[in-house]
Formats: sequence, structure tokens, C-alpha cells
Amino acid sequence: MNTLPPIVKNLIIINVLVFIAQLVLGPFGLTGILALRPIGLGFQPYQLATHMFAHGDFLHILFNMYSLWMFGQMLENMWGPKRFLLFYLICGVGAAALHLLVLYLTGDYAIAVGASGAIMGVFAAFAYLFPNFQLMLFPFPFPVKAKWMVLGLVLLDLFGGIAPSGGSNVAHFAHLGGAITGFIIVLFFNKTDRRNFY
Repeated sequence: MNTLPPIVKNLIIINVLVFIAQLVLGPFGLTGILALRPIGLGFQPYQLATHMFAHGDFLHILFNMYSLWMFGQMLENMWGPKRFLLFYLICGVGAAALHLLVLYLTGDYAIAVGASGAIMGVFAAFAYLFPNFQLMLFPFPFPVKAKWMVLGLVLLDLFGGIAPSGGSNVAHFAHLGGAITGFIIVLFFNKTDRRNFY
């Protein structure tokens, strides 16, 4: 952990601490307080931020934190801590916005927790900046380029959102919202050659 850049390291620590608190304070409904709820059905503005730091189960947080460690540190080392933190948080809010919009339009009720939306933004930025970076992905016995990995994830979420399987608790449109937000941000700043968000 000492070799990680500060934002990635602290995001991982915060997520792990919140997950431990969820386990300990489960009977008191902490997860329900932190979760993103539909507008008009328990939504509070603070949930736009808090949902990013709560997770549903061990595999959920493990995959998200592993992905943040694997891809986030390269972006933070490239951009610097402040820019990466703003990018990450904006992607998380973008994920929440699309999730809430879809729930509002469809009349569905589904709470959302997890950093997955922000992580998808990280994936999108990484694939844009390092499209031909070779990744070894289980179960494929051959390397896959980052651009194809992210395209595959986006298509899976698009299909899963349009035709969800019974009993699925994956917020596919939150993932798509994070990916779209991340792509737009990195595209804009690359095109304008800006160094900061402010």
C-alpha cells in the first residue's frame, strides 16, 4: 500500500472501513442510509456521494477495489491526486444521475450501492488513454486490449440494462452512466489540452 498514490490508497481504505462498518452496524440499517434511493422514494442528495463507498458483499468490494488499484493508480500517476479525485467523484455522480433517471422514467424501485459506476469511468478513461494496453483476463488464455475489454463491459451492461435477467441486482445503467461520464471528461480534456478541471 505504501507504493500506491495517495488518492487510490485512501479511497481503498475508506471503502474498506465503510464496508466493515456496514457489517458491524448492519442491524441498524447503515447500508440503507448510505444507498442511493429513487427520487421521491427516500432519495437524499447526500446519497449521490455515500452510495459510492458502500458495497453489497465481499466480492462486490473486492472486484471494485482491485480494479481501482489496478487502473486507478496509472491515471492518478498521470494526472495527479486532485485531478484524479475530481474525475473519480464526478464519474460516481454521473453514474448515480443516469441510474436515477432510468428509475424515474421506468417507475422502478431499486437502491444502488458500490463504487462500480466510478470504476467504470476509470475503465473508460484508461481505455481511451491506453487503448492497446494488453490485459490478461480470466478465463481467456490470451491478452485482450483495454479498448476491447471496456467495449465488452459496456455492451454487457447495455444488454443487461435493456433485458435484465430475473433476480439480477446489478445497476447496469449506473455502470453505463459512469463509463459515459468518464469518456466525456477524458475526451474533453484531451481535445482542449486542459490540465485541470477548474
